[in-house]
Amino acid sequence: MSKDKFNYNYAFLFYDIADEFSEAGKYRVAKVFKICKKYLKHHQKSIFRGNITPANQLKLETELKKVIDKDLDFISIIKVQNSGSFVEKTLGNDKKEVESIFI
Repeated sequence: MSKDKFNYNYAFLFYDIADEFSEAGKYRVAKVFKICKKYLKHHQKSIFRGNITPANQLKLETELKKVIDKDLDFISIIKVQNSGSFVEKTLGNDKKEVESIFI
């Protein structure tokens, strides 16, 4: 089966918003964080993951495109079939409450 025919319902999202210490950068970081949190679970700092429907992924991407500076910012979305289709290995303390580490 072609990978185009798979239904990808789990995604990892990573972002790097340029110049987060400037006023404009802080604004974009906060907006991107809030948008991502609407659709995915906050995992660590600028990393989100979770189940997402194709329709919600389109909404997520549309909202992010309106906020980011496409010449300065970077967002990567990695899609997999489901949470059981990958293996995660954690080094160090994974017992942190991931929602509380972002200030």
